[in-house]
Amino acid sequence: MIKFIKSLLVIAIVATMSGCAKIGEEDMEKKEVAISAAASLTDALNELKIIFEDEHDDVSVTLNFGSSRKLATQIEQGATADIFLSASMEDMERLKEHGLVNETTMVEFTENSLVLITNKVVNNPVSSFEQLGTARFDHISMGEPDTVPAGRYGKEVLKHLQLWAPLRDKLVLGSDVRQVLTHVEMGNADYGIVYASDAKTSDKVIVVAEADPSWHTNIVYPGSVMSDSVHPTEAQDFLDLLSGKKGRAVLQKYGFK
Repeated sequence: MIKFIKSLLVIAIVATMSGCAKIGEEDMEKKEVAISAAASLTDALNELKIIFEDEHDDVSVTLNFGSSRKLATQIEQGATADIFLSASMEDMERLKEHGLVNETTMVEFTENSLVLITNKVVNNPVSSFEQLGTARFDHISMGEPDTVPAGRYGKEVLKHLQLWAPLRDKLVLGSDVRQVLTHVEMGNADYGIVYASDAKTSDKVIVVAEADPSWHTNIVYPGSVMSDSVHPTEAQDFLDLLSGKKGRAVLQKYGFK
C-alpha cells in the first residue's frame, strides 16, 4: 500500500513538473513585438496592447515611449523595433531615407491639436495664446523644439504670434510632452503647451486655449513596420488594429482626432 501511495505521489509530481514545463515552453514561444512610440500615445497604446494580446495568445507587445526624434535616433543606432509610431512625419521620413521603414506598411493613423494649459491653482489665467505676450507669469513649459515634435509645433505657434523671442527667457523645456505636462501639474511652470490628448489625461490642469491649426504644421501621426522587423506579420496586425475601428475608438477616447 505504501509503495502504491509513493508511486502515485511520484506520478503527481512528474505531471506537475511536466505541466509547468509546458507553460514555460508556451511563454518562451511567444513572439515579442517591440513598439517604439511617441510619449503622447502612452495611455492609448497601453489599452490597445491589452486588446491585441487578448486577440493574439502567441504575441507579447513591448512598448518603448519617448520623444519621436529620440526614438528615431535610437532606431538609427540599432535599437530593436518592429514598429515606429511617430508624432511627426518629419521623424518618420528621416528613417525612411535611411531605408529603415517598410514603406508599403506606412499609415497616418491619427491627428492631434495643440493646446495651452495651466495648473488649476493659477489665479486669473490667460484665455488665449495671444495674451501670453502681456500676462505676468514666471515660466511656460514646452517640449525641446529640436527633439520633441510638440515643441516644434509650439515654437511655430509662438513665432507666428511673434512671441518666441519675448518668451524665450521664461521657457522650461521638456524631454517629451509628458514631462511638460508634469511641469505644469507640479507648479514648476505656470503654463504649458501640449497636445490635447495629453491634457485630457490629467485632472490637475485645465485647457485655456487651443492653437489655430493654421499657426503650425499639421499634427499627423504616421506609423510603420520596420524593414528589419523580426515579426513583420504580427507587427502589421498591430498596425491594422491601431488604424481600424477599435483603434480609432481608443484613440478618440484619449483625445486624438
